[in-house]
Amino acid sequence: MADILTGPDSLSWSEALWRLGAATLLPFLIGMERFLRTKPIDFRPFVIISVAACALAIGALELLDTIASPHSQIDPSRIFEGVITGIGFLGAGAIFREGSFVQGAGSAASIWAAGAIGLVCGFGEIWLAAIITGIVLVVLIASAPFTEHWDPGEHDSAESSPP
Repeated sequence: MADILTGPDSLSWSEALWRLGAATLLPFLIGMERFLRTKPIDFRPFVIISVAACALAIGALELLDTIASPHSQIDPSRIFEGVITGIGFLGAGAIFREGSFVQGAGSAASIWAAGAIGLVCGFGEIWLAAIITGIVLVVLIASAPFTEHWDPGEHDSAESSPP
């Protein structure tokens, strides 16, 4: 039982907290962009998905270190497969059709990216997670003028305003 409270085996507490902190902050920025543009998903799922993915990656590394044995066959990259597939299903729930327009694809892709950011942070590649975050934010912000015509509520306000 005391073993449970000792903390990480292969990482220091500061390294684990650094990874989890980055997995919290970086997707929060993407989620805030979605929130501020009143998209159907606020910032919370981005952070939760990323932190959970980060924890799974850290857990896989810890397990690999703890069970280090020539007889064990542990492949931490399998975590990528499972997490990214599962997040794909979550993202699919963000996509819906309104008339002839498909809504939520940007949020769905952003959710998927948040999971990838969490995994990358969990494996210690914070620099890569920061680059992914920057690219996603640039794409979301730069594309806004081109996509706002299809945003929910745009059609209602255009139809209800006097000519």
